[in-house]
This record gives sequence, structure tokens and C-alpha cells, in this order.
Amino acid sequence: MPLSCPTYPISLVLAGHRCLVVGGGHVALRKVEGLLAADARVTVVAPRVVEQISALDVDVERRPYAAGEAARYRIVVTATGRPEVDRAVFADGERAGVLVNAADDVPGCAFILPAVVRRGPVSVAVSTAGTSPALASWLRDRVACVVGPDVEILAAMLGRTREAVRAAGRSSESLPWRELLDGPLPGLVAEDRLDEAERILASWVARHRGPCDADRLRHACQEDPLTGG
Repeated sequence: MPLSCPTYPISLVLAGHRCLVVGGGHVALRKVEGLLAADARVTVVAPRVVEQISALDVDVERRPYAAGEAARYRIVVTATGRPEVDRAVFADGERAGVLVNAADDVPGCAFILPAVVRRGPVSVAVSTAGTSPALASWLRDRVACVVGPDVEILAAMLGRTREAVRAAGRSSESLPWRELLDGPLPGLVAEDRLDEAERILASWVARHRGPCDADRLRHACQEDPLTGG
């Protein structure tokens, strides 16, 4: 059953935070891998756990879920395949103000897990609000064919330039970034023509620098796209 209300997409910062996965099967494995990709500290609670989960850098507690323990975590994902257990976890989360996602049980979810493409700092998420996870995954794979590894380099170049603009005393929000992205820059990065890309970026910054330090901005554009050196 899909959600009957609109959702509010966000990207949670989970690095270093304790997150719980209830369940130890292959569905739970996918949830664990997604949390680890966000550098979360993951605990898995289940009477039985597949070998692939045991091999990951997670805390495994081989036991049933204990009532109320959801309150000790930032978020909780339950994937037991047992509706009574998943709903009990969801109810605990609602009482404690902790967000809970239940695999294949949209009414028992406080949030929906999208299908995600990751390219370094760039994440593209696709959600169907629980209507069809298969469609979300299919669309994610199509997006992945378009969003190549070069996007990570492009993001690094633009990120350093944005920080240099801010350090020079100007708001980065006022600059016409779309003009830059609609030009040849992305294509040059995709073709690994990074010297040309850096020259275009430096020229764009010079045109839009305003009353800030142009030399500092130009230096930022000419650093190595990934290492900053």
C-alpha cells in the first residue's frame, strides 16, 4: 500500500550515530549495507543472522527484539518478515520519537528508503512513496547510466570554488551556477579534459567575482579536482 500523503525528501547525516536493524536475513543485509555506506554505527538484532551480515563491521546480537529498545537509536530499520514484530518496533519508535522503516510495510514506516545512486558526495535518490520499490530500483539503474564517475570530480571542483567564494566574503547563493553547468564544463570533465575545465571555471569566477578576492578564487579552480593539491 503506497502512502496517501506526500513525503519530504531529506538526506540524513548518520556518520557516527547508532542505528538499529531488526532482522538478519538478506533483506536486512541490504539495509545494513545502506547504513554502512552512510558511516553509521550499526547494530543488528535477530535470532539468526546470515553470514554476509556477520562479515560486516557491525555489532550483532543474536536474540529477539526487546520491547522499547528502539529508543536508544537514531533510526531503526526492521526487516524480520514477521508483521507483529515489525509493527511492535514501529510502535516503539513512534512513542520514543525515533524514525522507523519497515521493509515491505509502508503503513509501518515513518520514512521511506529510496533507491540510491552514489558518486562520491553526489547522491541521487528515487522513491515511489512505497508504490513500487521495483520501479524505484529500475529508475535508479537508468539514472546510474547517466550519472557517471566524472560527476564526483565535477562536484569536487564546484565545491572548492563555492568554499573559496564564501571565504572571500561573498555569498555563493547569488552566483549563476546553472549558467556554468549548462555550458561546456560538465562535458569537459566527462572527457577528462580537466585543464580546459579549470580554465573555464576560472574565467567564470573572474566574470562573477564581484568585490572578492579573485586570486584566491582562481587558485581554487586550478587545484587538482580530487586531491586539492
